Formats: sequence, C-alpha cells, structure tokens
Amino acid sequence: MGDKLKEKDKIKKQIEELRKQILRHDYCYYVLNQPEISDTEYDKLMKKLGNLEESHPEFITSDSPTQRVGGEPVKGFKTVRHKAKMLSLDNTYSVEELKSWDKRVKKWLKGEKVEYVAELKIDGTGVSLSYRDGVFYLGVSRGDGERGEDISSNLRTIRSLALKLWPASDKKYPIPRVLEVRGEVYMNHQDFQGLNKQRKHNNEALFANPRNAAAGSLKLLDPRISARRGLNFFIHSFGNIEGGKGFDSQWEFLHAARQWALRISPNIKFCKDINEVISYCNKWQDKRSSLQYEIDGIVVKVNSIKQHKELGHTLKSPRWAVAYKFPSHQVTTRLNNIRVQVGRTGVITPVAELKPVECGGVTISKATLHNFDEIERLDVRVGDRVLLERAGEVIPKIIKVVKSVRTGKEKRFSPPRQCPVCDGPIEREKEGEVAFRCVNPSCPAQIERSLLHFASRSAMDIEGLGKSIVKQLIAGKLVSALDEIYALNKEGLLKLDLFAEKKAENLLISIEKSKSRSLGRLFFALGIRHVGEKAAQLLAEKYPSVDKLMEVKKEELQEIREIGPVMAESIEGFFNNKSTKKLIKNLRHLGLNMSQVSVKKKPQVLADKIFVFTGQLDSHGRGQAEALVGELGGRTSSAVSKKTDYLVRGSNPGSKYEKAKKLGIAILDENGFEELIRK
Repeated sequence: MGDKLKEKDKIKKQIEELRKQILRHDYCYYVLNQPEISDTEYDKLMKKLGNLEESHPEFITSDSPTQRVGGEPVKGFKTVRHKAKMLSLDNTYSVEELKSWDKRVKKWLKGEKVEYVAELKIDGTGVSLSYRDGVFYLGVSRGDGERGEDISSNLRTIRSLALKLWPASDKKYPIPRVLEVRGEVYMNHQDFQGLNKQRKHNNEALFANPRNAAAGSLKLLDPRISARRGLNFFIHSFGNIEGGKGFDSQWEFLHAARQWALRISPNIKFCKDINEVISYCNKWQDKRSSLQYEIDGIVVKVNSIKQHKELGHTLKSPRWAVAYKFPSHQVTTRLNNIRVQVGRTGVITPVAELKPVECGGVTISKATLHNFDEIERLDVRVGDRVLLERAGEVIPKIIKVVKSVRTGKEKRFSPPRQCPVCDGPIEREKEGEVAFRCVNPSCPAQIERSLLHFASRSAMDIEGLGKSIVKQLIAGKLVSALDEIYALNKEGLLKLDLFAEKKAENLLISIEKSKSRSLGRLFFALGIRHVGEKAAQLLAEKYPSVDKLMEVKKEELQEIREIGPVMAESIEGFFNNKSTKKLIKNLRHLGLNMSQVSVKKKPQVLADKIFVFTGQLDSHGRGQAEALVGELGGRTSSAVSKKTDYLVRGSNPGSKYEKAKKLGIAILDENGFEELIRK
C-alpha cells in the first residue's frame, strides 16, 4: 500500500510540474507573443499531460491546461460570451493515430457508416462572425473559448469577409434570422513579407510569422491600420442558427454558405472513408509550399450533424473532429556562428550558422538575421539556443532566443566596420532604416547587379548585355566597374565562350549607342538608392547636367514636392562619395552624355487624361511609360477610381484590372497604348 501511495504521489507531482511548464509556455505564446519552444515540442508536453490525466482522472482539476482552450482575452475591447463554445481540436501526428481516431469514432457510433469532410488547417487566428437578417453585426475573437473580444471594427475591414449575405439560388437555404459562423483570419505570404519589410523600414519589431501578424492586426485599436494589413478570411463551420433551417451535414452547410457568399476554402474535400482522408493529407503535405498562405495540417470532421450530436465533446475538444498535424516547421537548435555577407544592393547582412537540424523535412544549417538591429533586438549571441522557423520554401529565420538555457559562455556579436568583400567604407542607413551598406559602387559583390541595372531597358538600354554575358565578363576579369563596359573590345570578347564575331560586334555597337542616352536615363542607371525612373527624369529636368546635380545640397532637393528627406539624403550622399566622383569623371572622359538635351515640347494629345498602369509592360518600363504620359500632357495615378480615363494592362495584371472593368474604364493593352501616344 505504501509503495502505491508513493507512486501516486510521484505521478501527482509530475502532473503538477507539467502544468506549470505548459502554463508558462501559454503565457509566452499567447500573452507575450514570444514562444520559447516549437509547436511540436509544446504538443508533446500537452499529450504527455493528457495521457497522465487520462490514466489518473482523480488528479484532473478545472484549471488544468487540458481543460481549457487558451489564454484570456486581451484588454482593450468589449468582452463577449460565445453562444456556443469555440472548442479546440485534438491533434494526431501520424497515419496510425488518424486511423485510431477513426476506429474510436466508429466504436462510439456503434458501427455506423461514417463519412468525412477534410480541409486545410489554416495557420491563422480563429474568430466568430454573427449575422442578423443577413447583415454582419458582430465579430468576436476566440479568446478563452467561452468569451472573446468584440473586434467587429477590424473584421469589417477584411475584403474577403461578407458584410451582407446573398439569398441562395437554392430555395432550400433561406438566410436564417441569426447565423453565427466560425472561420480563420490569416495573412498571405506576400502580404506578410510586405508588412515586415515596411516594419523593418520603420525600425519596428518584426512579426515572427503570418499567424502572429494576423492576430496582432486584429488587436489594433485603429481599424484603419488593420485595413492596410491585407488580412484574409475563410469560413469553416457554424456555431449557432436561430430562425432558419438547420443542416444535416457539414458538407450541406458549406454548400449553403457558399451560396450565401461566405468565403469557403476551394480545397475542402468530401471523403467517403478514412482512406480518402489519408490520401488527401498526403497530397497536401507534399503541396503545402505551393499555397499563398501557411497551413500546418488538415482538419478532419465527421460529415453528419446527427453523428456530431451523438459523439458530443470533451471539456475542450469535439469528438467528431480532429487535426492531422504536418511535421513542424519550427525547431530549436544551437547558433554556432554569425558571419556577414554583402548583398547585390550593397547591404551587409548577418547570417546565422546553425547546428544542422531538420525542419519540415529539410536539414537547415543557416538562417537570416535580417540586419544588425535585429541581432540587438533578439539579443542573440553566438552559442545561444534559438527558435527557428521555416515557412514553406522561404529562407529560415531566427524568431526567438531561448534565454532560460544560457550558460554565460555565449558571445555578443559586433557589426563590421569595413566591407568584408572590398574593405571599403560602410555606412549606417539613416531616416529610420536599419541596414549597413557598402557605399563603394565598384565593390565586386555589387558589380553584377549594378551592371545588369545599368544596361537594362529603362536605363542605358544596352541590348545583349544580359545576365549570362555579365557573369562571363566578370569571371573573365574584363569588367570590374561600370565604366569598364566602355573599354571592351572585340579581341577581348572573342576570348569568351559565349561570343562569336557577329555577337561581339553587335554588343559593341549597342554599348556605343548607349553613350547618347538621355540624362534622366543616366541618373537612373547609376543606381542611386531610392531614385526610380520617374524621380531620375524629374532630376534631369530640374538639374540639366550631372555637374549641377552633384553640387546640390539635400535641403534644396527637399524643396521639390516629389522628393522627401530620405531620397534627398541618398542623392547628396551618393554624389559626395569619392568612388562616385571617380566613376562620373571616367564616364565623362569616355564620351557619355552628361547634359539634358533641350527638346521641343510634344503635342499635348493626352492633356488632363489620367492613366493607371498594371502588370508587367514589355515594350516600356513602368517609369518610362509614365514619363511618356507626362510629356504628352497626361497624368498618372497608382489607384483606379471613377476619375481614371485609361487603364494600361501589361502581363499578369493585378486587382486594378478587375476594378477598372467593374467601373467601365477604358482598358488598353500595350499595342493600344502605343497607338494612343502616336496620335
């Protein structure tokens, strides 16, 4: 008897210790948004606790992490009680566990035939939407599963969220008087990367992943900021229906919801048995990186609503649904070293060298640290244990340092004082930017990018000077700086594998022609930071020679309406650099045009017409096309509105094209645009 009591006491203490660990990780994850372990490691702790409590139910308490969904609502919004609990899902991690769940379901249903609905498990944040008489009136976050926050104002800004339900074409599905549906708010990879790029520019903390970015966006008190975050939404189930017809199955609900204009994932599948579910899981485990958003598994639901009721639920999870989790894309490992590399634009980037670790089926040994401010923000040191994340095929990154396991032997890292490639000076970016940059335009690490930009169609337009040719010129040590393009000769080119006599002659002719390009093209070709095609043309009109622009101070540049302090400082700094002055001197000596040629003003055939461009233009660069519109008296805009006269459509047009069609705006392809400007 004494031994049994000791054993039970030991198990009780083990359970209590697991609860403390999990509650601490809940706090780090949900409250601080600073996870210390990966999702897989967390799930293992939860599973261990659940197994112990299942074997010893006498030790289950109401405050155990297994008996609730998550953290309490964050203060700042009105608290709302859910009419039906928003439960969490139990997880499975293998085909065998999924089959075991299927067997349990059939056992509980006493051998009844079971069909399933399988859907992608979006890695976002769960919310509940309520409609009264077909009009959206309330949106609530998951919160602790029983109560959430009224975030209606932020949800209302999501374009993929229906503000009004449409009457179904099938009369079988009238809109209920009150309908509560559940879904997932998420952020596409592209929008997430754009948001973090902007935050990096503003010297703000970066979001760890799209899920945290979506959750953080819904907590903002200013819905105008939420509206700019590019949030998206999918409906996946219903919570409550009043004054309307119920549903016999999950599949029937999805069919009705789609008719009501609620956004449903296009990848949901009806499965007649568990084998079809497993095939669906295997398919999307392989294809997950092809999606525009992050998924971390598959949700499997019993299709029959009658069977839902028979199966019921535990205190925290429904018995009629389960999640099949993919291999984790978050792991922890040791940071062995930090080295720096010079990017194509001269930015000095720190790279973490890691103890190799498997993450999402791939062995990871390196990760980006973004910039040196990010090292300081994370307080990451050589020797630290770090939390690593890899989203799809994206380069892995460090999102957290596990400081609780530090030994004191970890070493701080200091940014370099000179470029690691050319030993030239590096400068700290200003006006809120955080990067260090090598300011030597002839730095070997930058020369390939610089040459390609210099020769591009919108710049000096040197036909034949493409990527493969540039690589050979650099490898053959024929070119190591921009001005050396103009020192090339046929004898040297013919020594390279890619050149025959005719090809060499054609390239040299194209190079010679480029000497007479306009001043605006030259300003753009030089690759001045923050100066695009449009700004380069503006500078050429305002300062009609290279000499005049080189003398201008940033204070004068800022007086130009289109030029802000960041661009002004970049221009002044570029022309004050010794390497730039040497480059300009050499280009002048080689015979390049250094002045704005006075030309007769063109007929203003596009006077007062407003143009919007979308997609990739083949015959013109975007800046060049916009400059042409300006020369002919027209104006350009970045947004489509009722005032827009023409939308010019290139390949792969974006949402502007769809909006223009809806508004009945004249749409031109590139040929139509050419005809218009030639009139």
